[in-house]
This record gives sequence, C-alpha cells and structure tokens, in this order.
Amino acid sequence: MPYQIAGIDVHKKMLAVVVADVEVDGEYHFERRKVGTSPTQLRALAEWFLDRGVEEVVMESTAQYWRPVWETLEQYWRPQRRAQDGASPLSGILHLAQAQSNRGAGGRKKDFPDAERLVKRLVAQELTLSFVPDPEQRLWRTVMRRKYQLTRNRVQLHNRLESLLEEAHIKLSSLVSDLLGVSARRMLQALADGETNPTTLAALADQRLRATPEQLSDALGACTALHRVYRRLLTMMLTELRVIEEQTAELDREMAGLLAEHHDAVHRLAEVPGLGVGSAQQIIAEVGAAAATFPSPKHLASWMGACPGNEESAGVNYSHLLPERQPPDATCPESGGQRRCEGQGHYLRHRVSPARAASRAQAIGAIA
Repeated sequence: MPYQIAGIDVHKKMLAVVVADVEVDGEYHFERRKVGTSPTQLRALAEWFLDRGVEEVVMESTAQYWRPVWETLEQYWRPQRRAQDGASPLSGILHLAQAQSNRGAGGRKKDFPDAERLVKRLVAQELTLSFVPDPEQRLWRTVMRRKYQLTRNRVQLHNRLESLLEEAHIKLSSLVSDLLGVSARRMLQALADGETNPTTLAALADQRLRATPEQLSDALGACTALHRVYRRLLTMMLTELRVIEEQTAELDREMAGLLAEHHDAVHRLAEVPGLGVGSAQQIIAEVGAAAATFPSPKHLASWMGACPGNEESAGVNYSHLLPERQPPDATCPESGGQRRCEGQGHYLRHRVSPARAASRAQAIGAIA
C-alpha cells in the first residue's frame, strides 16, 4: 500500500516541494514542484497534498519562513487528511527538522535535493526534529518572548544611560545602585527638565538612600555646565524607559488573560523558591501547562539546555558546558537558582574567588 511523504525546502519567496511513495523497493521516485509562499499558493499546496494522499510532511526550519507554511497546512491539510476514509493514526503529521541535521555535502547544495534528503532522512530517523506546540501555546510564546525582549531592552537602556552620565561627568551611578530606581529617576527627570542646582537635585533623593546629600551634590556637580545635547539625550532615554514599562505592563495584562484557564498552575509554579509569576508564565508558555509533550524529566531538561551534551572521544567526555543557544525559558530556572543563592543564610551567598566562579555557576545550575 503506498505511503506518501512530502518534503519541503523552505525559502522566503518559494518552496521546493517533493512527494514520494516511501513503501517502494529501491530508490524513491520524487515528484517535484515549486510553490510560492503567498496565502493563496499555500492553500493550493494543501489541496495538492490532499489530492496526492500525502500522509506526512517534513519541512526545514529556515528562520521564521516555515511558520506560514506550517500554520496553513495545520489549518487546511491536517484536519481534512485525518477525516478522509482510510486515514491511518499517523496521517496528517507535520515534522519540523532542524536545518543542521539536514546538511548535505559541501558544494552540492540544491533546493530539490535538499527536500528529497529531508524525506530520506525522516524515513531513516536521522533528522533532529523540533518541538512545535499547538497554536494557543505558540501565541503564549509570542507574547512572552516579546516581554523577554523588552526586559533585555531595559537592561541595555540602563547601560547606555550609565555611559551617557559618565561621559557628562555625572557620577550618580557611583552612589546609586539602580539608575532606573525611584530616587535616581526623580533626579534625572529634573536634570532633563533643566534643573542645574546640584543641591536641589540631591534633595529629590529618598531619605533611605545611603548616600548623603553632600555626596550626591558632589556627584551631580557637573550638571551646572551640562550641555543641552546631554539633556536632550537624557530626555529621550527617559521617554524610552516609560514606553518600555508601559508595553511591559500591557503584555502582563495580555498574558494574564491568555493564561486565565491555567491560573492555578501559574500560582503553584510561582510558589517555587526563586520563581515568581512572570517566570512561571514564561515556563508555561515555553513548555506547556502540563509538560505532557516530554516523555520524561530528562527529556525536558535536555530540551531546555539545562544539562551538558555528549562530546566523547576515546572514552573521554570533553563536554562540560551547556548549549550555547538555549530556549528563552532556560534562563528562568538559572535566575531562580541565583535568587535562592542570594537569599539570607544561603552558603553560596558569600563571595567566592574568581578561581571558584565556574564551580559556583555550576552549583547555581544544580540548585535550579
């Protein structure tokens, strides 16, 4: 009985598509077709797969260009194929292969041979397949990854702000631990609005600040002759900070609405020491509300990049490092472990020598 599998080499403007019956003896006979990536052409591709009786589809994860192809087949091909007479339990399965696992010999890269290689290696179980969640969870991921990017933008803004103040000879960061905190922002906003008196600026600091008014006045002494360009740049940075905070708050509200059905799971996970509601939402968005996709905790830890890989030669494993490129949620357990280590009374809270820094990082990873 024929069993048709399609392979798709994905590009931005075109797809190289092949279909072959993998139940034949000997070499596969591939039917080739070039397809565009517009919505109409992708729906036509789904209809062609239905007419050909394609059982499974494997495509390469090329940048973000695979997403429209996947979602179109998920919407127009998979349900109808599974509803057809004679559909097997494997009918309508979509596979996303990592591009590295489909690499061919150097100097022999061509579109259709790449698509054919996808089919051959899928049958031989030689492809590294990616985990693609359902549409609802993909929406969670989109929101949380945008929030994660905003958090990184805030950190970058903090570094740029400190660099600008140092260039202007304003040594506020030497006395204030957080330039984006309440006291520092009050002083910086007044400075951007045109205030030039260091004493007046220092009086805006919170009384709980450790630095004395005299120290703050001395650190802000250069503001008396501050060039207007620095004031404009400071105003732009403070405006950018407000935009980041407003968008982050909006994404928090959006995520709370999306995860309303999993409210209990979020709060149970947030009760883990070192984690909070934001970290719990990020983990659920990446892994899922039940983590049932992963057959064991070891599979989940491996997918998150929380354990080193294997690089063995002559009986010696040379791999002691985590993967360089980790999914965004891999930072959540590590940051949680870091927060637990910084808690009162934890033995890793004390300073360690640089020679022990690596072992301390490994310990934090183990605690996470």
